[in-house]
Amino acid sequence: MNDKTKIIVVEDNIVYCEFVCNLLVREGFRPVQAFHLSTAKKLLQQATEEDIIVSDLRLPDGNGIDLLRWMRKEGLMQPFIIMTDYAEVHTAVESMKLGSLDYIPKQLVEDKLVPLLRTILKERSIGISRMPIFSRDGSAFRAIMKRIRLVAPTDMSVLIFGENGTGKEHIAHQLHDKSKRAGKPFVAVDCGSLTKELAPSAFFGHVKGAFTGADNSKKGYFHEAEGGTLFLDEVGNLAPETQQMLLRAIQERRYRPIGDKTDKSFNVRIIAATNEDLEVAVNEKRFRQDLLYRLHDFEITVPPLRDCQEDIMPLAEFFREIANKELECDVIGFDGEARKTLLTHVWPGNVRELRQKIMGAVLQAQTGLVTKEHLELAVTKPTSPVSFALRNDAEDKERILRALKQANGNRKVAAELLGIGRTTLYSKLEEYGLKYKFRQS
Repeated sequence: MNDKTKIIVVEDNIVYCEFVCNLLVREGFRPVQAFHLSTAKKLLQQATEEDIIVSDLRLPDGNGIDLLRWMRKEGLMQPFIIMTDYAEVHTAVESMKLGSLDYIPKQLVEDKLVPLLRTILKERSIGISRMPIFSRDGSAFRAIMKRIRLVAPTDMSVLIFGENGTGKEHIAHQLHDKSKRAGKPFVAVDCGSLTKELAPSAFFGHVKGAFTGADNSKKGYFHEAEGGTLFLDEVGNLAPETQQMLLRAIQERRYRPIGDKTDKSFNVRIIAATNEDLEVAVNEKRFRQDLLYRLHDFEITVPPLRDCQEDIMPLAEFFREIANKELECDVIGFDGEARKTLLTHVWPGNVRELRQKIMGAVLQAQTGLVTKEHLELAVTKPTSPVSFALRNDAEDKERILRALKQANGNRKVAAELLGIGRTTLYSKLEEYGLKYKFRQS
């Protein structure tokens, strides 16, 4: 059982909720109770990707399906299991063909729930994702796939650079899936959530009685990942003490669980990811140079979505199809204005933001075409409107260049994409010294 996984149980019958939670505790799970939809939403806003939701179909302030729809709109993709009464099963199965949803009749919860949770965790540990994967065909991603194919079969450590939301963990999964370790565990560690006090036990485990509160022995991430891949996400966030501890373990290929008398050797491949320039962190004495060398046998840089224009619409269509399936909608595409908006938006949150916006837009549109209004991009991002009421020249210039690139240099099309007149575009091109950069085609 992964210590990071919480099981959020949403059930308004307090006695039944206690029954389910006790069942989970007996089997080594960590349940968290929610008696209302509103409480569940609060819990989910703090939830990690490791968590799993088990919800009753009927709740005092809505139902389990409302909760699932809300989650998917917010881009929360955790596994979701619904508990139903027998009378409701038929309706549930008929009315909700929602992606990763599983149904358990309440009469069978005792027999079915724990095995189902174990299956979800096992799939996760060997890197099977219930979220469909989209292979990107843009030139930047073709180059990345080439690098993945080169380095995956080796045991070299790989450092993945990229902004938040670019899909660094997806790249790490690809490296694992194409390696000789593919059948073994893939263990992801959120380095940002590890304090220097928690880290030694989290990475190396501890024996029973090693410190106050250590009522049971615990296996660490290195043990969990044995034979497979250990993924250190946002590795730049590790405390200096933790960096030193990790460096020693990686150099010696051994570690000692807290309170144990002997060392254990390990065989794991390490992949790390960061959204910051670690060379700068080294110069500022926030990151150890020697640890950076150990993690950086090979690097892969994931470009931001704004630099991968040709991927935007294929990804948007992919997320539209997922949203249709998960939210029971029938949206067939995007209208012209919506396409322009998608192509000229700066996407500070990258692919993650795109997925969330498409989920929300499909939910609002329900059928037909997604419009610019459904996307809610200009509303929620007043700093990057679709017209040119921009605050700074750098952003202005970047968007003009992007639009021209998208329009293959055709200024008329670029002006349409940007939602401005051709004359305005010409004067902007002159102002920024771009007049001759793109010839009129």
